[in-house]
Amino acid sequence: MEITVSQEQGNVPVTILQLAGQLDGQTYQDLIMKAQQVFNGGAKNFILDMSELTYISSAGLVSLHTISLLVRGEAPPDSEQGWSTLKSIDKARDGGIQKNVKLLNPRPEIISVLDMVGFSEFFKIFTDKQKAIESF
Repeated sequence: MEITVSQEQGNVPVTILQLAGQLDGQTYQDLIMKAQQVFNGGAKNFILDMSELTYISSAGLVSLHTISLLVRGEAPPDSEQGWSTLKSIDKARDGGIQKNVKLLNPRPEIISVLDMVGFSEFFKIFTDKQKAIESF
């Protein structure tokens, strides 16, 4: 998977992570590390551009959840703990929609996975980049 980072200025600075390829067990930690790196550099608002993402696995879902916890200042779950990590995702949904991480242009097959696990209720999904930027 390739991850490209760019910055946009809306009401506040917004960091866009463009994802291309497959977000799975081989690549999910790369996304978490990249998000951690830009967060440590001062980024607080993220758009994950999924227009070029062709596949997402349960490990990919863990990376989305981990990034949302990171920007809220919460400790991420231990990704090596398997099912307990996935259960922590379920608990996080009770906290409502994520305000600092938004998704852009996921393909229908990605939306299907997000819907199946309830992430479409947890993450706001946009099809227009400018509207996504202005939503912060």
